[in-house]
Amino acid sequence: METFLQEICDGVVKGEVRTVEAKVQEALQKGIKPKEILEAGLVNAMAEVGRRFENGEYFVPDMLISARAMQAGMTMLKPHLIEAKIAAPGKVAIGTVKGDLHDIGKNLVGMMLEGAGFEVLDLGTDVAPEKFVAAADQVDVIALSALLTTTMSNMKATIDALQLAGKRSKVKVVIGGAPVTEAYTQQIGADGFAPDASRSVAVTKALLGI
Repeated sequence: METFLQEICDGVVKGEVRTVEAKVQEALQKGIKPKEILEAGLVNAMAEVGRRFENGEYFVPDMLISARAMQAGMTMLKPHLIEAKIAAPGKVAIGTVKGDLHDIGKNLVGMMLEGAGFEVLDLGTDVAPEKFVAAADQVDVIALSALLTTTMSNMKATIDALQLAGKRSKVKVVIGGAPVTEAYTQQIGADGFAPDASRSVAVTKALLGI
C-alpha cells in the first residue's frame, strides 16, 4: 500500500502526469481509501514541492509542472472523495483584481490550494469587487492577486465592497502578488499576506485554524 502512495507522491513532485494517473487508478483498484491517496500522495507531494521552491531547488515552471500532475490525480480522485463524503478543509475564491489580466501567480496559488485539499473557485482575471462580494456567500477565504502597482488599489476596493455589503466578517481575505507587501496588507485591512504560491497554503490554513 505504501509503495503506491510513495509512487504517486514521487510522480507529482517530478511532474509525471501519466505516472500519477496510473498509480492513482491502481491505488483505487487496490482498495486504498481516497482520503489516504489524497493526503499521503497528493498533499504530501505538493508540500514537498513548496519546500523545494522555498529552498531554491524549484522555480515557478517546476511548480507548474508538478501542479499539473497533481491536478491530473485530483481529477481522478474527486468523484471518489465526493462518494466517500470527504469534505474539503475549506473553500477559497481566487481572482486577479479588476484592471489586471495576469494569471500565472493566481493559477499557481489555485493549484497549490487544490493540492492541499481545498475546494477552489477560480473567478479569473480582471475581477470586479462585486464579483468577489457575490462569491463571499459560498467560500471561507477570498484570495486577491495583483501584479501591477496600478491595480493594487482594487484590493482595497474589494475589501471596502465586502464591508459595505455586510460580508467582510464572513470571510478571510488573503492578498498576494509581486508588488504586495505585509505593510500593505495591514494598511488595507486584509487578514493575510502570501509572499508566494508555496506559502499561500500555510497562510490559508492558519487563518482557518487548520
